[in-house]
Amino acid sequence: MKVVYTCFPQGKHKCLTMSYDDGRTEDIRLIELFNRYGIKGTFHLNSGRMLHDDRLIGASDTAALYEGHEVACHTVTHPTIARCPLPLVINQVMEDRRALEAIVGYPVRGLSYPNGSHNAQIREMLPFTGVCYSRVVGDTFGFDIPEDFMAWKATCHHSHQLMECADRFTSIDKSQNQYLMYVWGHSYEFTQENNWDHIEAFCQKVGGRDDIWYATNIQIYDYMQVFSRLQFAADNHFVYNPSAASAWIRVDDGLPIEILGGTLVSL
Repeated sequence: MKVVYTCFPQGKHKCLTMSYDDGRTEDIRLIELFNRYGIKGTFHLNSGRMLHDDRLIGASDTAALYEGHEVACHTVTHPTIARCPLPLVINQVMEDRRALEAIVGYPVRGLSYPNGSHNAQIREMLPFTGVCYSRVVGDTFGFDIPEDFMAWKATCHHSHQLMECADRFTSIDKSQNQYLMYVWGHSYEFTQENNWDHIEAFCQKVGGRDDIWYATNIQIYDYMQVFSRLQFAADNHFVYNPSAASAWIRVDDGLPIEILGGTLVSL
């Protein structure tokens, strides 16, 4: 029987994504670094706070600054939502989506929990608001794809063993497995700690590599959904891709194969 493995786009087996909260003006400097090294980030914003806090990126600057990255929800005003009535939580998410979508011009489908606050009821409710994933706080120090995208825990905060994780991640050469490195934090922390050189050294190490797919949070979620919808023959001798987007697989020890959207491919 043929053994089929999922790959990231272009047949890569490693992926890097970054996730930063609150939309502080330090995002400008951070995005300059990401763009210089070809790294993609997801930025979780509070639409209500950006109107009244000059430490935050303004609404008029948001679309241009975050172009090529992902804007995602962080609720309107950043409450500790596990302490709030569920209708208020729904409004916090939906109004944040509406406001951010009016600014950036595309569906905003991601979230990070403000103050890391969430519970089972909130996680079960979020898909009905159009949210596809949400990041929790904490570190795994591993490189696994999440089993539950509504409780997506990062590899590490940028102040927690960042370079050690980067060393392990970049040295991996076992293509039989799939590896996702996810870094989170707040850009203002680099100013507070006076360690912008720390994140720049990380970007220099992990950026611009041929063996890594650089993706936003939503790109990873969407890609894994495409793979999950592939329809394989019982003996894995052919596969049909009902999605519009491509999926990449590897069969046994062969070269990666692109399964174009809407095609049936013999394996």
